[in-house]
Amino acid sequence: MARYRILIKSSAAKEIEKISNRKDRRRVVARIQSLADDPRPPGCEKLSGQDRYRVRQGVYRIVYSIHDDRLLVHVVKLGHRKDIYKH
Repeated sequence: MARYRILIKSSAAKEIEKISNRKDRRRVVARIQSLADDPRPPGCEKLSGQDRYRVRQGVYRIVYSIHDDRLLVHVVKLGHRKDIYKH
């Protein structure tokens, strides 16, 4: 299977930097990197009404879109589970 490229939106990158616990931050980054090998891992869910998926990493949620034609995973949002789905 082909490896996908990872593109992280600048606002999502800032959210990663805001994670104060170093161990949690490493886990989130590792989870994002694993999406390059399998963009639809077990436990991922397609968000209703959107062309986006979400995957859980502890109390954090990673929201991303998949572009199969370009082999690209675009991370658009990242945050704590209590805040991530608020508009």
